[in-house]
Amino acid sequence: MRTGFIRNVFSCAAFVFTTAAAYSQQKADSILKPMQEVVVTAQRAAQQVLNIPYSVQKLNNSQLNEFMPRSTPEALVRMNGVFLQKTNHGGGSPFLRGLTGNQTLLLVDGIRLNNSTFRYGPNQYLNTIDAFTIQNIEVAKGTGSVQYGTDAIGGVVQVLTRSPLFTEKSTFGGAVTAKYMSGDMEKTIRGEAFCSGKSFALLAGISKKDFGDLIGGDTTGKQSPSGYNEWAFDIKAKWKLGARTQLTAATQFLQQRYVPVYHKVRLENFAVNEMEPQQRLLSYAKLNTKGNSRLLKEMEITFSYQQNTEGRNSIKNGSTALRKERDEINTAGFTADIVSHIRNGWTANSGIELYADKVSSARDDINTQTAQVVSKRGLYPDASRYGNYSVYSLHHFQLGKWMADAGLRFNTFNIRINDTSLGNVQITPSALVGNAGLLYKLDKLQSVYASFSSGYRAPNVDDMGTLGIVDFRYEIPAAGLQPEKSTHTEVGYKLQTKKLNATAALYYMHLSNLITRVKLEGQVISGYPVYKKENTEAAFIKGFETEVNYTPVKKLNITGGIAYAYGQSLSKNEPLRRIPPFNGRLITSYKTGNWFVAAEMQFASKQNRLAQGDKDDNRIPAGGTPGWEILNFYGGYTFRSLQFNTGLQNIFNKDYRTHGSGINGAGRSAWITATIRL
Repeated sequence: MRTGFIRNVFSCAAFVFTTAAAYSQQKADSILKPMQEVVVTAQRAAQQVLNIPYSVQKLNNSQLNEFMPRSTPEALVRMNGVFLQKTNHGGGSPFLRGLTGNQTLLLVDGIRLNNSTFRYGPNQYLNTIDAFTIQNIEVAKGTGSVQYGTDAIGGVVQVLTRSPLFTEKSTFGGAVTAKYMSGDMEKTIRGEAFCSGKSFALLAGISKKDFGDLIGGDTTGKQSPSGYNEWAFDIKAKWKLGARTQLTAATQFLQQRYVPVYHKVRLENFAVNEMEPQQRLLSYAKLNTKGNSRLLKEMEITFSYQQNTEGRNSIKNGSTALRKERDEINTAGFTADIVSHIRNGWTANSGIELYADKVSSARDDINTQTAQVVSKRGLYPDASRYGNYSVYSLHHFQLGKWMADAGLRFNTFNIRINDTSLGNVQITPSALVGNAGLLYKLDKLQSVYASFSSGYRAPNVDDMGTLGIVDFRYEIPAAGLQPEKSTHTEVGYKLQTKKLNATAALYYMHLSNLITRVKLEGQVISGYPVYKKENTEAAFIKGFETEVNYTPVKKLNITGGIAYAYGQSLSKNEPLRRIPPFNGRLITSYKTGNWFVAAEMQFASKQNRLAQGDKDDNRIPAGGTPGWEILNFYGGYTFRSLQFNTGLQNIFNKDYRTHGSGINGAGRSAWITATIRL
């Protein structure tokens, strides 16, 4: 295994050097032009990747259609520098620059998915976005607090959902997709319909998914219970209200039922430990209008309402006490963004963002023999309120070969908790953050850049009000917490031609005032050690990421990427918790006409740099998480209105898990999808 890992790392390195040499030859070819790939997340404005002084990644709809990921989190494994941890089969938490959970920000169509109960460490909330609805996924790494506010210390993951298109003539159509995975690990059906015209367009769909127990590699076999059911619907409509004004209205709903937390059942003596339900509802209206003045070139106003519901059922083996918990977070949002063209070479995005959460939390303990119900305090203080208000201004400059980016955001909060142990608590933390980036275009095909971003994360209701069992510990409430803070510095290189794309970045992040769980020595509740959150830690994370995408001939593409992060707690003089291992991916694909084939190798090295919290985590084996390599094959064929895709996963049936996960990855397996477009 070790020999194979080293061999593949050297293969990736050799590939990087080979493609770098190829660039020297390509530069002399005058017919090559830079690619026009555009992203919006890093600067809140559309910009070519080559001209952005930050690390950004994009996964587009055609890639999603080819590889047909089971879930939105699992789509992210194809993005370099994004490491995915899965506490359970119904979860999936992305790591950016070594951070995850409430230290990374998730957006859906520009609207915050993060709310006031997002947990420290991995969570499952990204899995409440139906993968069938995705148009693009964009990731900005190491930046985002100025652009989008609290929580974006590690960066931002934004999911942009599909939209209907206007057409000159009235058009109607639809599609049906079915997917099956061996071992009954997945049975999925998706139907959608659209209609469009000159001034109105609508797209609607419904998905039904049945995920069976996940079957691991050569020694694990079926991991039961891990399967669950899911259904979702979505509808998006667009209206042209005039030559310069457009209105979009959308609703997304997803519900997952009886989602087991596998490691709890296997390792912690639970007969049942599950999410029931795991659910999200988002509705929004977005008005976009173009102006005539330099200061008001374009304006976008968004009203949103989001409801996240998480229920938890648990009962220990041999017990008659069934615990049913339910948290519901209702979030009202308003954002207004104005694009200004102040003068030639100087544009700006300025605006306000207002979000207000109301938290409902309840718990019932039910005697399964007598049916007696005892109601108790929920995981969070019921009727907690969380207000998140900010103003920002981002400026983008271009002068010849130089491009600069600079911005400020002021964010203030009003957090109110009425708790039996804390009493009435109200805190109003605030933060002023800035970022700056400078990019120089060496020529039309390549650029170098340096950037600095400050970040923060305000304490939320989960930090202050949690009371109960979380993972392998019992948490009690904490008051008086202050925002976490970060500074992130990065230097990088980018190259984009018709045949060769390459990026490389080095970064250093300093973290201070971190909110950490502190063990209260000698205290045990319900058999679990007791912890309380405090602002106690300072740390740093440093690392590098590089990716090369090479198309030697028109139909053949080779992409390879590696990422490494090193985290250290300065307060505890030990490794920082949950830092991903050195990892990467190499994929070769061949496309011609109406079919394609691809071979993919993914790998991660052993992670044995463990904090004490990692050593106490029953999801991480003693001595650390072993390294692994897996090989996958994919293929697809399109015939008129029919499309078929297939995948063969983990060809050598390797038993593996990503670091920190509570469940192993899929063993040798196959899936097939069929889509008919009407």
